[in-house]
Amino acid sequence: MRAPRLIGVSVLLASVLAGGACATGRTAGGVPAPFPGAVVRATGAPAPRASAVVATVVETALAQRGAPYRLGGSEPQKGFDCSGLVGYVYRDVAGILLPRSAEQISQIDAPEIDRERLGSGDLVFFRTHGRSTTHVGIFVGEGRFVHAPNEGGTVRLDRLDDKYWRDHFNGAKRIPL
Repeated sequence: MRAPRLIGVSVLLASVLAGGACATGRTAGGVPAPFPGAVVRATGAPAPRASAVVATVVETALAQRGAPYRLGGSEPQKGFDCSGLVGYVYRDVAGILLPRSAEQISQIDAPEIDRERLGSGDLVFFRTHGRSTTHVGIFVGEGRFVHAPNEGGTVRLDRLDDKYWRDHFNGAKRIPL
């Protein structure tokens, strides 16, 4: 396994204190995050062109549909929670290790994207129960996103304009590929 290198990011004090519905304090690979809010990219061969990476992010996310929800889960064989799914896809496809909770992922230093300008592979964030960001998914285009929604459910594809998701939308970010 190649050693990861740290990409510069802003770390907000809130991300140190905040958890989230999908929090475990570890990266998607089960390795402790270097610090909350960190984005880590594995070194190695040159990255493929961004458009190919984005297409593979979407394809890999869609391939996880039907995987069971499991709190703290971050692999297809055992199941996913929301941040575990996002972390798995970005680690597997692009070698990027994201923080382990939805809240921490929402705090990474990545461009914020307006809902009207979402592109495939962008991360979409939701606030439930009146709290800070508690849920994350991967936008796949045509108004849809893949996510691991809840206990007893499975990874699925939903529409951003469904009333529940529209009412709880809390922003989006584009992970540099």
